[in-house]
Amino acid sequence: MLTDLHVHLRPDGPDTPAERYFTAANAERYRTVATERGITELGVSEHVYRFTRALDVWDHQYWRESARDDLDAYARFVREDTDLLLGIEADFIPGREDRMASLLEEQEWDYVVGSVHFLGDGAVDYDRFDVWTSGRSADEVWRTYFTWLGEAAASGLFDLLAHPDLVKHWGKERPVPEKDPRFYYDLAMDQIADSGIAVEVSTAGLRKPVGEVYPSSPFLEMVVDAGNPIVLSSDAHTPDVLGHGYEPTLQWLADHGVTELATFRRREVRREPIG
Repeated sequence: MLTDLHVHLRPDGPDTPAERYFTAANAERYRTVATERGITELGVSEHVYRFTRALDVWDHQYWRESARDDLDAYARFVREDTDLLLGIEADFIPGREDRMASLLEEQEWDYVVGSVHFLGDGAVDYDRFDVWTSGRSADEVWRTYFTWLGEAAASGLFDLLAHPDLVKHWGKERPVPEKDPRFYYDLAMDQIADSGIAVEVSTAGLRKPVGEVYPSSPFLEMVVDAGNPIVLSSDAHTPDVLGHGYEPTLQWLADHGVTELATFRRREVRREPIG
């Protein structure tokens, strides 16, 4: 089995309306590419902040600019007009866990992808709201990111953690702490292990300034030692990058002793041999 569960049916940006991209024909474009690349478990997980309902969770400027779509219509489209697994990518916002839980309970998801993009008002991967202009040190940014990642795992809101060391997104273009990265990984790892949450290996990092898979080898080693399920995804926003970088990444996973991938149905996880 090969998976790609972290997939978006439209590019980021303001001129990407649901009526243009949430169509059976567009979904079929993704399914065609997935079949060509041997991906059998294909799921869509649109960003929660693209839906008006998300403004009940958090009133951030970027969310106000992005929230245009109806959550019920999205779920209905995926269930009735496609054969894709139904997911959503939901941000972890400390202090808003109850509000996010209420939103997520409105739909019967196959899985919920949890991610940490924002540390307060600043984003770790979006230069328009760049956390690195806030005056915080690299140590503080990394500490906060991995502390919140652990809290996200422990919250029970999510079935899998997306791009779990996203804080490295900019590579050498942003400051990097002097400490060994394992120091920061340890801030999250106990909660990740205790929760049993699935952890995503994302090839999206190969297309970003950092130029490497999320997460790093030491982080993956910790996850494998803890026994958490592994999900493989590309974070594609267009069909052409679906499954991008899978061939070398599959070898990398094998080198780390990963022989199974996880997938979901109605928020129940199952593991299958990689194939």
